Amino acid sequence: MPLSWIYSLLLSLRRRRARAHRQALPVPVIVVGNVTVGGTGKTPVVIWLVEQLCARGYSPGIVTRGYLGSATSEPLRVAADTSPQRAGDEAVLLAQRLQCPVTACTDRVAGVRHLLADAAIDVVVSDDGLQHFELQADCVIVVVDGHRGLGNARLLPAGPLRESARRLDSAELVLVNGDGWSRARATRFDLQATIVRQLSDGAQRTLDDFHGRSVHAVAAIGNPERFFAMLRRAGCSVDAHAAADHAVIPVEALQFADDAPVLITEKDAVKCGSGVPAGIWSVAVEVRFPPTVAAQVMEKVTQRIADVPAQR
Repeated sequence: MPLSWIYSLLLSLRRRRARAHRQALPVPVIVVGNVTVGGTGKTPVVIWLVEQLCARGYSPGIVTRGYLGSATSEPLRVAADTSPQRAGDEAVLLAQRLQCPVTACTDRVAGVRHLLADAAIDVVVSDDGLQHFELQADCVIVVVDGHRGLGNARLLPAGPLRESARRLDSAELVLVNGDGWSRARATRFDLQATIVRQLSDGAQRTLDDFHGRSVHAVAAIGNPERFFAMLRRAGCSVDAHAAADHAVIPVEALQFADDAPVLITEKDAVKCGSGVPAGIWSVAVEVRFPPTVAAQVMEKVTQRIADVPAQR
């Protein structure tokens, strides 16, 4: 707890100093982040949000930190074939899944300015960046894992919180991934598997094709158990293999003595490179809201975007 109090003090000082130098950017900025450490499903939400914005006629760009890549405060334009070692696995996944500009940069403001100079965009989506206080957020979306919630609701290192739970009060939207934790006016969603793609030849299946089969499931994500549970719900008999979040899993570690298929996450698949043997499959997931809820979520987002010019 004493270390948690120190963390809280330093966080408050950093927030105050950063906000004193914050500058408004010429386009609306939507920040999708979380207040806890570990995976919450934030990147699939970014993918869903960008797809929804494109469907409504916007031209979005994405700025991301490029976590565990070699990207620094010098912005890096990320393409589908950019090395994850340079840009980070999440940035490459975003570039592969979406037809919009992606920039990796530890300085989110510099990343946004690079996007504006490099592409014709009218809204920026920041993948994470909730604690990057220099970046002015016009719309804040906080994603919470339904199973873990806010833990003991204490700040690091006494608990899992990066910021106080009060941060949720100022968010435009609080999205809860799966069942469990709840909050007034929070919106619940699920992650559902879509395409299962074999890395060796691009062959596509659905998760139903693996129903009743024994599979090896390998995941280096923030909450690997959520991935394993999804496979079990689909009727797979799962031999689970978890690794640290963002870890690079060598191809040799994806090969087992039996001939059971190996299912991995998309985020892990982007780090596999070429020369992957047959039998290793990447499972893509998509955000699914209850009927009519998706439209309500986007109505709030687009209203915030529409309000930005008057605020500038």
